[in-house]
Amino acid sequence: MPEKRVTNLECSVCTRIYEAGKVWNLCECGGPLLVRYDLALLKESWSREALASAPNSMWRYAPALPVTDPAHIVSLGEGMTPLLPAHRTGKRIGANRLLIKDEGLNPTGSFKARGLSCAVSMCVELGLSRLAIPSAGNAASALAAYAAAARIEAHIFMPRDVPQSNFIECKAYGAKVNLIDGLISDCGRIVGERKHAEGWFEISTLKEPYRIEGKKTMGYEVAEQLNWELPDAIFYPTGGGVGMIGMWKAFHEMEAMGWIGPKRPKMIAVQAAGCQPIVRALEEGAEVSRFWDGASTVASGLRVPKPLGDRLSLRAVRESHGAAIAVSDDELVDAGIRLAEEEGMFAAPEGAACVAAAERLIREGFLKADEKLVIYNTGSGLKYLEAYSTRFPRLAGGETDKLGGLITPR
Repeated sequence: MPEKRVTNLECSVCTRIYEAGKVWNLCECGGPLLVRYDLALLKESWSREALASAPNSMWRYAPALPVTDPAHIVSLGEGMTPLLPAHRTGKRIGANRLLIKDEGLNPTGSFKARGLSCAVSMCVELGLSRLAIPSAGNAASALAAYAAAARIEAHIFMPRDVPQSNFIECKAYGAKVNLIDGLISDCGRIVGERKHAEGWFEISTLKEPYRIEGKKTMGYEVAEQLNWELPDAIFYPTGGGVGMIGMWKAFHEMEAMGWIGPKRPKMIAVQAAGCQPIVRALEEGAEVSRFWDGASTVASGLRVPKPLGDRLSLRAVRESHGAAIAVSDDELVDAGIRLAEEEGMFAAPEGAACVAAAERLIREGFLKADEKLVIYNTGSGLKYLEAYSTRFPRLAGGETDKLGGLITPR
């Protein structure tokens, strides 16, 4: 690993500079902090060719990640997820070059493993041992797992109607779980109110600088897997939006190091019809979103009524000449089932929403059939059985197959 690569932290709103190697949450102005690197040094000391002997995980990009001492890395093998062709689904929706980046194969079954691996590693490096997080589900599972691996405390705050898999995971990992009557925003408020008295370091989305660094590796990976030629469009399920923000950051870093050219994909932010603050903000021409009242969707990761990173997500969409689109719960659940039937991939509802969004944007002419499209499936469908169970109800007295044979005995 090269010498000192991190130069400082910088506020994404007011550009105020903060010293690296110290504990920070948000900027004084309330803006999220971003890690900045000496990219000229990295250009001289690190090359794409070096990846041939790098670990088969997101830590293959360690020189562009903030951990200084490799001994502090807490890894469960996250990253390097497959980029799979989806020929049948592509043919059906009119996309000749459709690819799906399957993040459901990460530890704990979602892309959240990337961000929490990096963030928990930095907590180890900075000597933080009591962490707290508000989560719609998958981030909680990931923090619980990485905190267990690091032998540090994790305090979880989740909505009471969180998917059962997330609740059980967190308990199994030994985290201290609190179920809250409300949304992720209510969980975040409680963490904010109690963290100082309890001695917790808040590891909420974008309220610390390092989860985004782990998630940006999705951008490095898609470039490497496509032989350093970015796709024409990327569909990303946008709740908190950190993955999109991270990828956009990664593309700029790679260009500065000479790894890719100036071409950028259209960034497509996909939301649920029952919670679409980014879509509304884009339509209104606003720099930030407004709180979405009455947020409701079976895609729990998309039920974020006011994302802290809205400014950065909207910037990525606009700079890339992309789009923001919302799909209904019926559309996304149906898309998930059809994807499973056609490709053998059981996607989270959030990832399935992107399939429905791609079909609509191709039909409307925003995207062309021969453009290379990458959909990010951010989690495994196995974590959302409640969402899919509405399509597959069990009969109370025993379920039968199409030939009338009893499947589930009375």
